[in-house]
Amino acid sequence: MDKLKMQTVNKADENYRKLAELFPNVVTETIDEYGEVVRAIDKDVLMQEIAVKVVEGREERYQFTWPDKKKAMLAANAPITATLRPVVADSVGKDGTPGGFDSENLYIEGDNLEVLKLLQETYLGKVKMIYIDPPYNTGNDFVYEDDFAQSADEYMGNSGQYDEEGNRLVTNTESNGRFHTDWLNMIYPRLKIAKDLLADDGVIFISIDENEIENIIKLGCEIFGEDNHLGEIVVKSNPRGSMSTAEIASLHEYLSIFSKNRLECRIIGHLLTENMTSEYKYKDENGEYRLLGLRMRGGFWRRSDRPNLYYPIYITPNTGLVSLERSSEYCEEVFPVQPSTMEDGTWRWSKEKVIEQGYLLLGKKITRNGELCWDIYQKDYLTKGNQERRTKAKSIWDEPEINYQNGTVEIKSLFAKSGIFDYSKPVFLIMRILEMLDLKDEDIILDFFSGSATTAHAVMKLNAEDGGHRKFIMVQLPEKTDEKSEAYKAGYKNICEIGKERIRRAGRKIKEDAGLTAPADLDIGFRCLRLDESNMKPVYYTPDEVGQQDLFSLVDNVKEDRTPEDLLFQVMLDLGVLLSSPIEVKEIADKKVFNVADGFLLACFDHDVTEETVKAIAQMKPYYAVFRDSSMANDSVATNFEQIFETYSPDTVRKVL
Repeated sequence: MDKLKMQTVNKADENYRKLAELFPNVVTETIDEYGEVVRAIDKDVLMQEIAVKVVEGREERYQFTWPDKKKAMLAANAPITATLRPVVADSVGKDGTPGGFDSENLYIEGDNLEVLKLLQETYLGKVKMIYIDPPYNTGNDFVYEDDFAQSADEYMGNSGQYDEEGNRLVTNTESNGRFHTDWLNMIYPRLKIAKDLLADDGVIFISIDENEIENIIKLGCEIFGEDNHLGEIVVKSNPRGSMSTAEIASLHEYLSIFSKNRLECRIIGHLLTENMTSEYKYKDENGEYRLLGLRMRGGFWRRSDRPNLYYPIYITPNTGLVSLERSSEYCEEVFPVQPSTMEDGTWRWSKEKVIEQGYLLLGKKITRNGELCWDIYQKDYLTKGNQERRTKAKSIWDEPEINYQNGTVEIKSLFAKSGIFDYSKPVFLIMRILEMLDLKDEDIILDFFSGSATTAHAVMKLNAEDGGHRKFIMVQLPEKTDEKSEAYKAGYKNICEIGKERIRRAGRKIKEDAGLTAPADLDIGFRCLRLDESNMKPVYYTPDEVGQQDLFSLVDNVKEDRTPEDLLFQVMLDLGVLLSSPIEVKEIADKKVFNVADGFLLACFDHDVTEETVKAIAQMKPYYAVFRDSSMANDSVATNFEQIFETYSPDTVRKVL
């Protein structure tokens, strides 16, 4: 049996292996500062292989950097030994039952950097959409303060803001980058891991304001690639205008958008408004349609620009049908002419497309410059097949519902009290984002700055409306509420308690509002998990450091306060089993056995496991079977263990912890 590693991967090791696979001849060894032989990459050989210039030292180059950026990179790659422990009492079942644990949604309490690291293997390439509303860096203290944050003196020294005599060169240190540095060091490793979680067709949306919009664009382009920068949406969040600056009353914030792979993602836009659908005022046997002029009206509209798109189309006056051939029936000749100047223009369609789809074209008499004449139009139908017509997402969102004050109103209506959570985003904003993506039935939506859990609310609401089964993962640091705040007085000691209660109340309301139209399998619950130290004692990771005098106290390598359920979830993380997988508890020969994902993983963490239990598990032919290292009842069971599996399920992967 192999031993589980029970810690996250070292991304630097993985990157080294990938490079070594591509260019094995660049791998070498050298002596480090301690005199030890260590692995290394031969830069000269690598330069020969990739045949590009390598920029070093102070040589000028285009780059985006800041103090401690290298440490931020290391923070993203460094492994951790933490785990996620289930909190059943705080969880809610699919149907809203308190304490239920069958939901496929997740609510995770803990620092999002460590949580993202724990999720990076299990959810690698599985998340369709990420929405985050990180700290805007307005000058307030950071809640997310990583170990590599610099002191002010260290920052000033590294950033070159002292002269050779030790005199400070600038007076306003905060406005000259200190806050930007802290914020970038905080957000960089989180976005780097988030990229790995996105599916190939996945998209991330980042709410941000003017304080860091420039930096988030630069950072996003570096992490996701400039080709995957889909742009920014201006969100009219405060129609009355913010008074935070003396000069300009800001009415808006931004959504910065990046894809994992622009060629794979599908931004399908939004459903048409009533005003838009009113344009479809014509109707035939194929449905409602509007008429779009076939003449090119923008861009390269002149004949000299696209001479192949200047040609005559002939109309039959009786029906308006068109043809590329003149005849006694198709006798009215029409050219694409710019009406105001009478210059020769172009059609939007080529001759080939007219031949293929000419049935969508219609000739119609219009008045031009006081005279009746013919023009060509395209029938543009409201529906195509079973798909509802959509319009491309616009770069400015200014609907009344987008006003962020609506988020405050929503919280107040759910909690029947003001001041529970300030600055919550409105559900309409997240629904608008969800609507513009081509989301499938089982897609996963992640928010790792979840705050009051607006994203969870929106996902449940969308599922209730269209019968979908999208799943959410919320991650939030249990930041304490101010003892003077209304939230604290109402009993909510940290933000996580607010977020979880918001999901409970929103789920009930969504189900009540939907009534009989609510999908029977609507999931309005969540599994609550909490970040904690590993379930394993230090001996598990560093057995060589244990002395003989410690052996008796370390016979069991699992911490005394940990439950079998705790061990199960760390095993699921280690093996890459989705944390939302169905879990069934069985009793086999008086031992507790977990059946995860319909037999994919069978795990038993009890002591004194007999051959009867081992045999029963093997006969169920799981993909994975996991036991404690010291769980066998006696040496005989341990000796026969492998033979039992070889007999009944030789393909099962056997693991111990």
